[in-house]
This record gives sequence, structure tokens and C-alpha cells, in this order.
Amino acid sequence: MLKGHRTWVFESKPVLLASSAIGGPFEAQGPLADDFDILHKDTWLGQDSFEKAEKKLLEQACEIAIEKAGLKKEDIQFFLSGDLMNQIISSSFTARTLGSAFLGIYGACSSSMEGLALAALIVNSKSAKYALAGTSSHNAAAEKQYRYPTEYGGQKPPTAQWTVTGAGAALLGQEGEGPRITSATIGRVVDMGLSDPFNMGGAMAPAAVDTIEAHFRDLGIDPSYYDIIATGDLGRVGHRIATDLLTDHGLKIPPEIFTDCGILIYGKDQPVMAGASGCACSATVTYGHFINRMKKGEIKRILIVATGALLSPLSYQQKESIPCIAHAVSIEM
Repeated sequence: MLKGHRTWVFESKPVLLASSAIGGPFEAQGPLADDFDILHKDTWLGQDSFEKAEKKLLEQACEIAIEKAGLKKEDIQFFLSGDLMNQIISSSFTARTLGSAFLGIYGACSSSMEGLALAALIVNSKSAKYALAGTSSHNAAAEKQYRYPTEYGGQKPPTAQWTVTGAGAALLGQEGEGPRITSATIGRVVDMGLSDPFNMGGAMAPAAVDTIEAHFRDLGIDPSYYDIIATGDLGRVGHRIATDLLTDHGLKIPPEIFTDCGILIYGKDQPVMAGASGCACSATVTYGHFINRMKKGEIKRILIVATGALLSPLSYQQKESIPCIAHAVSIEM
């Protein structure tokens, strides 16, 4: 099943039975609004904290994915999830609600594809009939965690990105109808010495390039194999850097198939600086927009390369640079 140095090829091709995407009011103003299952009008979601609102987003994403598959939460054997909150509380508290066996993960914004890759590994090995992978983020909760509370109104530079308020979940099974998970390339930690938390795209771009190159090298294929190759949340700055790095390394991906979830989710008229970020960025765009396009027959093969910056407020205060990672998962119809 291991091909090359770090790519898993799934012989049984686990089926993506159902997926879901939940968003907030700002996501409702974007060009992908129709691809969300639920769009909330209030960032509080009726809760008394942004952290509790994020937990509710993830709970809803999981419930909808399970319902779409015609299953009950008791049918789910494993739940894999991670988020940006301290001790991944959005995920662990959602796991409390689901009652499934729980594997908490942390890959920052790469958690969506890390969870999907591990869920596919579990189902492919027949260690579970059903596995659910999910993740979430909330703009106001993440700002409080990593930068300045929203109420502070701090000025952001053009390289900064806007954390998506939302959640996404994907339910995998051994058999059934739907897109299939065919392979996954696990990322390495790449640190180019950048330390600016307001330039996450620039910090994460080399990690995305490293994983993309490893994927094609391990499998012996070229970019033309895919209809879409999408990075997670590099935004406009990081996407441009990744494109230049790939070209310099002799791997030129046509611009019509190489895109970024952080660019797609918001419109040009929305003030998001360089684009979107957050665990829910790649999760909602993939589990909503791209899966819907696959089901319509518009695209057949996609490679999602979710990126993550593995910093913390503590590491930043200690003047550490930002180690980054990217995990790639191929989904085929």
C-alpha cells in the first residue's frame, strides 16, 4: 500500500458516502454560497462564546454527513477530527456528542486532509466499516487565539488572511456509491525561517510544494492526471509563491487546474486581504464545492493539498519561526 517514500495507495478505494459544509454569514456572501448545506446568519449561533459556536458548527457538519448517508451516529465506528483551539476542544467536545471512538489530530489548517487520509487508511484496512473525518474553525475564536481579539480592531497587512467560520465533514465507508479516496501523500514539516503570523501563505507555500512534488514522484504520474489540484489556504500570496517554486523545480502545473481554496471561497469584493485560511477553508470548499462538482460530472479527479502552519502563541512569543506541513489526498469519481 505504501508507494514511494510517503504515499499511501488505497487498494479498496474507500467510498466518500456523504459530506457536508457549514458556513457563517461572511461565507454566505461568497461565490460558493450555494455549495453549503447550512449558512448561519449570526456568528454566535445562539451561543454565549465563539468557541461554543464553533463546536456547534462541527456538530452540525457531522450530523448532516451522517444523515445524508442514511446512517445513525451509532453506526460510526471512528471519528477523526482536529481544529485550532487549545487542546482541540471543538473536536473533542463534538466527539462527546457523537459517542464514537475518537482520534484527535492536530495539523492546524491541514487537519482536513490529515483526517481524511487517516480515515481512508482505517477503512481501507477494514479496521472500520464507517469512519467520519471532520474539522472546523471560527474567525473570531481563531483571531482571539492567534492574533488579536476581533473587538480590538487591529490593522492587518495585505499578506494577512481571513479565517473561515465553518465546518466540514466526510463520511467514508467500505462500499457504496460516491467518489473514492484513492491515495494520500503525507507531508513533512518544512520551515524556511519565516516568523510573521500575518504571512501564513508565504510560510506554508514551500510545504505545499514539497508534498505536491512527493505525490507525483511517488506515484510516477504528472499533473495532467488531475482535473483540479487545489492547495488548502495559501491565499493569493502563497499560491503565487507555490506556483513560482514548482516552476523553478521543473513541475509546471497549468493555471486552469491549479487553484487554492483560500482564493475560491470569498469574492473579490470581500475584504479578506490575501484570501481565506482556517481548518474549515479546505474542508468546506472540498466537501461542498468540489464534491458537488464531481457529482455533477464536471470533474472526475482532484488532488486536495491542505496546508497548515504549526505555530502557537507560545512559540511566537519565544521568537520561533513557523514550521509548516501539507497533506495531499486524491479523490476520484
